[in-house]
Amino acid sequence: MRQYFQKRNFSLLLCLGITIFTSLALASYFGVANSQENKTLMQLQGSQGMSSNVTNIILVHGGWADGSSWGKVITILKNSGNKVIAVNMPLHNLADDVATVKRTIELLGKPVILVGHSYGGEVITNAGYNNPNVTGLVYVAAFAPDEGESLTTFVSPKDFPEGFLMLDSAGLAYINPAMFHDRFAQDVDPTEAYVMAAAQKPFNASTFAEKSGPPAWKQHPTWYQISTSDHMIPPDAQQKFAKRMNATTISINASHASYVSHPDEIAKLILDATKGK
Repeated sequence: MRQYFQKRNFSLLLCLGITIFTSLALASYFGVANSQENKTLMQLQGSQGMSSNVTNIILVHGGWADGSSWGKVITILKNSGNKVIAVNMPLHNLADDVATVKRTIELLGKPVILVGHSYGGEVITNAGYNNPNVTGLVYVAAFAPDEGESLTTFVSPKDFPEGFLMLDSAGLAYINPAMFHDRFAQDVDPTEAYVMAAAQKPFNASTFAEKSGPPAWKQHPTWYQISTSDHMIPPDAQQKFAKRMNATTISINASHASYVSHPDEIAKLILDATKGK
């Protein structure tokens, strides 16, 4: 009988030991699992925290170009941690082009830096007005009209050399390919300029006379790049735009197509804008 109770007590102690060991093992396992889970959660929360610092950069082309013309700048910006999109506007009238950019702003949400080249400057001037998602404007050899001004306030088609603009039956203007390089992109490789001329998107000539609305540059911080060898928008006009906006300004000895010939400088200006520099 005594041996029976000794064996029974031993069995109970053995079961108890196994139970305690199992509990400790499970606790240890789940503790590690929870630790890993918490670590993953913290990493996710950290990445979400970082994403809140992302700026949405919207690149707006001008006349005789499309979104792909920003290719070199996009390549530089792609590793910046910001989101980049280059819109494609119809170039039929100011209202439609502004609406295209506004839809893109709405799609991406705050914060947005608008970047406009040439006529794209007039577009962002209007699209960014009273827009709560917009935090800054960058002008690249661009028009920055005040309310009531038009492109013809600064440049008129009659100011271009004879034969420079070629109009189709709908009034859409092309730049004469034979004159494209020397007038629009003289510091761009001739072969690349040839491709730009062949792929140019026509610009409605009537848009030159359309009046601009209230300007966003009176509401937001601005940055401006002046092309001192520009044959499309006079450098004096560009200096006027930059001065009256009180813009952070850089000057480059560049053609009108500065974002193609000097993408590093343009990308840096855009990134400075995202940081408020």
